[in-house]
Formats: sequence, structure tokens, C-alpha cells
Amino acid sequence: MKPGFWLAPEGGGRVMPLDAEPLRARKLNLLATNTAEERILRCWRTALLLPALADALALHKADRPSQLFDITDYPEDDRELITQILGEGEIAGVAVLENGVTAQMQEAVMAGVWRVRFTVGNGRLVGDYIEVGSIPAAVRLACSRLPVLIGHGAAPAGAMNVMPLLTEIGDRITRHRDSDPAHIITFSLFPMSPEDMSFLQDSLGVGPVRLTSRGYRTCRIVATGARKVWSVQFYSVMDTIILDTLEICDTPAIAIAAEEDFHDSKMRLREMEETYFK
Repeated sequence: MKPGFWLAPEGGGRVMPLDAEPLRARKLNLLATNTAEERILRCWRTALLLPALADALALHKADRPSQLFDITDYPEDDRELITQILGEGEIAGVAVLENGVTAQMQEAVMAGVWRVRFTVGNGRLVGDYIEVGSIPAAVRLACSRLPVLIGHGAAPAGAMNVMPLLTEIGDRITRHRDSDPAHIITFSLFPMSPEDMSFLQDSLGVGPVRLTSRGYRTCRIVATGARKVWSVQFYSVMDTIILDTLEICDTPAIAIAAEEDFHDSKMRLREMEETYFK
């Protein structure tokens, strides 16, 4: 049998580091230097941004659209300081949009706050934003044009369960509403031959979003080529799959900031503002 519905390419565990050097280490280094106070004083735009982010978190609800703060034209000192203050949280990912635009997303250490960079071509930056919301809007935008219907041919030789499974997935897609809980298909609960899994992979395809959550265990979340169908896989410390599922939902819950996170993140940003800018 195949070891999983979706297999990461070699070395593909880290979806999108913003830089080669770890963000947490650089944050610590800058704020511990003798020149930190001087640099912070120069970054008045950052001083204005932090309370604005905290205010947005205070008002945000899980079902509301996210709010974007454009920092594309901020001076390099400000953008570097913002990077170090926000740090690096559990979720990172990429979303491929139309016209060759790619959104690179990194959750801050404050859940519900995201750094989203838009690039084109060979990585040329065309937009740099801080976003307050449950999940970056680019995720839903990238998936919004995916087909609802699943096209496939006849069952291959050696198939066991793939055809009724495709019927179930198609039915769940058409009936699912955004407020509904996710419908989860766990591959370990029923037999799937290699032919089943290959045919399922080919029928669903790979979609435009890939996310990685690095909480207690690594979780890789990949949009398939069918709307609202996600591959969600949990990995052991040895990087082997321990839970392999498909979720039919708007966005898998593990990637979404919870309502209570917004309050906690607001308080942390207020503390940052008080510590470094007052």
C-alpha cells in the first residue's frame, strides 16, 4: 500500500521560511544589542503599527474577513524590526494565485497575526502585508476557483474501494456548508490497495495551497484539486505518517486561529508596545 495520500517531496517539510536564518534567534539578538533602543526609536511606523494590530485583534471575530496592513513601502529597518517582533509561529505555507502570483504565509508567535508576502516570477516581491484573521485570505482565494465536480474514468484493475469513496467525496462536497463540521475520511479505517490510492490521487489532483503546522506534532495540510477536499497528515518525530486523512471542509481546523487566540495575541502585542515603544 502507499504510505499516504500525499507525499511531501524530499526536503519538503519546511514549507516557507521567510529567511534562512531563524526568526526567533534574530529577534533575540536584535533586542539584546546595545543599538536596539536607537533602532526602535527610528522605527516610528512600527510603533504605530503595533497598536493598530492590537485594535484589529480586539475587534476580530472568527467569521469576519481578515484585515490587511500594507508594509511593502516601509523602510528596511521597520520591516526587519516587524519581522523580529512577530517572530515565527506554528503555521507556514504557500498559496498559488492567478497570474503567477504566489502568497508566502507565516503565522506570527501571536496566533491570528500573519506575515503574507506576494511574489512573482523568480521570487520578486510585489507586496508585503501583516494580516489579522483566522487564516490568510489568500488561502480561500486560491481555492475559490477549484472545481466542485470530480472527473474520473473507470476503476483500474486491482481497485477495491476507490469508486464508492469518490462517490462519497463528491456527495460531501456538494452538501457541505462553511458552517458545517469537517467530514473526515481516515485511510487506516478501511483497506485501500495501491491501485485505489493512485487512482484517488490522480482523480483529485494537487491544489494550490500547502501548509505546515509545527505544534506538538508536524501536520502537513495540502489542498487537493477538488474544492473543499484537503489532505491532512500527522507525522511522528521520525517524519513518518501516523494519521492520514482527507477532510471535506472550507479550511482544516488545525490551520485556523481560534476565537480565544485573538484576545491572547492582542495582550501580547500590547505588552510589546509597552516594553519597547513607551
